[in-house]
Amino acid sequence: MRPDQLPLLTTVSTPAVHPDGGWAVVATSRPDFDADGYVGQLWHVPLDGAATRRLTRGQSDSNPRFSPDGSLIGFLRAGANDRSQVHLIPSSGGEPLCLTNQPLGVSDFAFSPDGRLLAFIARVPEEGRYGTVDGVAAGQEDPRHITALAFQYNGLGWSRDRRSQLFVVEVPDVHAEPPVTPVGRAAKQLEPEALKDHGVPKATQLTTADTDHRQPCFTAAGDAVLVVAGQPGEPENLVSDLLRVSVDGGDVTRLTDGSLDVASPVEVDGTIWFTGAELGASGLEFVAAQPSVYRLGADGPQRLTDPDVLIEGDLVPAGNGVLAIAEARGASQLLKVTAEGTEFLLDIDAGVVAFGCGLPGRTPDAAPVVSYRTGSSMGELGVLDGGGLTPLTDFGAALRAGTEIREPQELQARSFDGYPVHGWVVTPAGEGPHPVLLMIHGGPFAQYTSVFFDEAQVYAEAGYAVVMCNPRGSAGYGREHGRAIQGAFGELDSADVLAFLDHAVASVPGLDGERVGIMGGSYGGYLTAWIIAHDHRWAGAIVERGYLDPASFVGSSDIGWFFPQQYNGTKEAMDAQSPMLLTDRVSTPTFVVHSEQDLRCPLSQALRYYTQLKQGGVEAELLVFPGENHELSRSGTPWHRRQRFEAILDWWARHLPVS
Repeated sequence: MRPDQLPLLTTVSTPAVHPDGGWAVVATSRPDFDADGYVGQLWHVPLDGAATRRLTRGQSDSNPRFSPDGSLIGFLRAGANDRSQVHLIPSSGGEPLCLTNQPLGVSDFAFSPDGRLLAFIARVPEEGRYGTVDGVAAGQEDPRHITALAFQYNGLGWSRDRRSQLFVVEVPDVHAEPPVTPVGRAAKQLEPEALKDHGVPKATQLTTADTDHRQPCFTAAGDAVLVVAGQPGEPENLVSDLLRVSVDGGDVTRLTDGSLDVASPVEVDGTIWFTGAELGASGLEFVAAQPSVYRLGADGPQRLTDPDVLIEGDLVPAGNGVLAIAEARGASQLLKVTAEGTEFLLDIDAGVVAFGCGLPGRTPDAAPVVSYRTGSSMGELGVLDGGGLTPLTDFGAALRAGTEIREPQELQARSFDGYPVHGWVVTPAGEGPHPVLLMIHGGPFAQYTSVFFDEAQVYAEAGYAVVMCNPRGSAGYGREHGRAIQGAFGELDSADVLAFLDHAVASVPGLDGERVGIMGGSYGGYLTAWIIAHDHRWAGAIVERGYLDPASFVGSSDIGWFFPQQYNGTKEAMDAQSPMLLTDRVSTPTFVVHSEQDLRCPLSQALRYYTQLKQGGVEAELLVFPGENHELSRSGTPWHRRQRFEAILDWWARHLPVS
């Protein structure tokens, strides 16, 4: 794959399955250079294998949901104010009807069991901010008075003055005569706000607490909405509780007691199920805190999955239990969880990463429909069949036709202490010898997988062998694996990745161990910077959006009030684990890449690191992307993603050329 082929990367949403079990709807999304954004529509996918077809023609339609009777599809599309709003269309097709007009848009929604109401989540701006007063631009707003530790978020910015709140609105008749926008005398009789919202049903705000609400789900009776929310006010923890919010009056009942970080609530046969992670007495012990499946009993939450199994994503009601997705060793397992136990439905050997599933509402014993990725596609829909998946779509056809996808080779190495290190090598075409790039993932509680990864494919196309592994500290290998580097960044983790590199060079034909480069982003940027201060074999290094100085992370990063303390420890321990304090040991030519609006690993980390390298006589270059945040490589604007790839390839062409 080349950088100019980014538009071939089509991803799909979690599927919504029609209640009759005959078809599903998904949303696609892909980068588009003409729009310099992401485009996609809703697709009708028959479950009998018949041809798929587009349902909508919007530029960026997403998050499809069926109404309980299957007559309507709700989805998100940019409204009149260019923010995502809930739209409705008949499931048989037709013109979309815009249901909301929230000033900052809608992020999530759910239908009531009778289809009469729709609950949604929207950020509510503080008066005088974010365009709520004409003529008051961002730079003219009142000063922000902050008394809490958590007050900003990467990709969003300031958070406490635009909390996510829960609303409900009546679902209108989509077949009724459409509203007419008043003009002339009729418009003159209306207030400006009424004119702006004319034709949009009036929504009722149910919550007002000083916290963010998310993941709405109606109770089976339809008289309340289950929602996940942080503890209001200024709690210095990461815990979210499960709330029950009455539809009539908005009375709020807290169903959990702060002992778990709750997510993804659903109700099955009158019992509430959810995922939860234990964060310790402080509510801050997030390191390798793996979510499990719980159900709410008379005596409180009951865990139903092994605490060493990492549950990801949303739960789906299924018969007398729920479906859940577990991540393990770079692949997915689909579980059916009941009060009696756990059944594995999708085998880890299927070689896919699943990220959503659904069941038809009227046939709970039907086979699950799963959205997933493979080694040759960024997103497909399939039906579970005997431990594997039968594909229903072929959105990856253009990618396979336009590229020569290189299949990852799975390896397991042994670290210095005999500990197993699992990973993959992606080799370019030809016998070699090929220059080698050691690539290190972020997190650190994340993992590489065997499915299609644009980074590895772009570098392999350019002639590089890409080595990537999941050292201690990574996700998917149990809690102890994830916690092994706590308080000791740069020790076991660096030993593991170097042992894996040495094993790959020794065991995979065509790798040139004398010509190696190293690169990583976020925590991967940290480990890259740490390693080049201790190991000098490298022709070059790329340190991207790096976590480079834990101590100065405090107060500057959106997670700086808890992340370095939990991972690195005291100020003295932070300094002992700081690559920023080791720049005098670096001799490797280093390319520092960062984004201007990165609130996770702030730009100051890159500026300091680059400056100290230059002052120390190291060959160093700095590349800063305006308008981008920490997610540049994954969801930045398409042109910036392309320019990033081209700049990286240029760096390697100059410092580690392919002969």
